[in-house]
Amino acid sequence: MIKFSNEHVWLSFEGEPTHGMTATVGITPHAQDTLGDIVFVDLPAIGASFAQASVAGVVESVKAAADVHMPVDGEISEVNEDLRAEPSLANTDPQGAGWFFKIKLSDPAQVAGLFDEAAYEAFRSQ
Repeated sequence: MIKFSNEHVWLSFEGEPTHGMTATVGITPHAQDTLGDIVFVDLPAIGASFAQASVAGVVESVKAAADVHMPVDGEISEVNEDLRAEPSLANTDPQGAGWFFKIKLSDPAQVAGLFDEAAYEAFRSQ
């Protein structure tokens, strides 16, 4: 299942969200289109915990820098070292190989407040 935040971040997980479940987080294709060619990513430390909507990382492009906001409360369990070495993965495969980090969900109920794909597309096109 994939959900989207209003900060143009996606959250992907298998099945129904539960406490401690691992989910993968990245920026949306819309975000990477807006940013242009991504040249640097600042990823959070493994073990760090973040509240929903707080800044967990930074992505820099040739045009601008943007914060990567947590879609839900969670603890960082893994970061994408391939992305750190090759930031352009966020451009070429933003919802695949260009993922940013994985989190352990702290409050799975927050997932219900995120957009599904159709709702995100409607939000994005406003």
